[in-house]
Amino acid sequence: MSFPDIYRVVTGHDENGNAIILENGPLNTVMDLEAVPGTKFHEVWNTSDTPAPITNAQTDPTIGPVVLPPMKAGTRIRFVDIPPDTEEFLTQGKGKMKDMFSKVGDEDASTVKGDSPHPLMHRTESVDYGIVIEGELTLIVDNGEAILKPGSVVIQRGTNHAWANRSGKMCRILFILIGGQYDDQLANALTK
Repeated sequence: MSFPDIYRVVTGHDENGNAIILENGPLNTVMDLEAVPGTKFHEVWNTSDTPAPITNAQTDPTIGPVVLPPMKAGTRIRFVDIPPDTEEFLTQGKGKMKDMFSKVGDEDASTVKGDSPHPLMHRTESVDYGIVIEGELTLIVDNGEAILKPGSVVIQRGTNHAWANRSGKMCRILFILIGGQYDDQLANALTK
């Protein structure tokens, strides 16, 4: 099963400050993750600063290499299509994760070890809002799991986690990522 293409409308301003439509159509950047066949990143938009500069026109910030986390003071919005886990991926995927995460600009995000509960275990220094649009996922953290269905919202606060698809069907989830920073106490605990 495949999902419909994501359709994006980007607004802006003309030289007189009137609101206009700058873009109206499909996304410019969709990336297949080779290490997890069937997984797609649909890059919607990102910002590099807070407050985000608002100008008359805007170059599409999603054009160029796909990067997993947002900028330190920025945001990123993307849809991710996640296929059902396969036995092959569950048994052999751990060895491919460093390379996969490096292809999305964050090799250090992978935290997978020999005893990890899932090959996709990873962590980013960000606050991520994940909203399941269609399908079902299981959120796995170091000490727990939660099943997510359409309408479920996860607030991921820089935690070590993985997304398992045990449903047998594709899942589409929308992520809004916000650059974050661990406080000193938590940063020290994570480096131990």
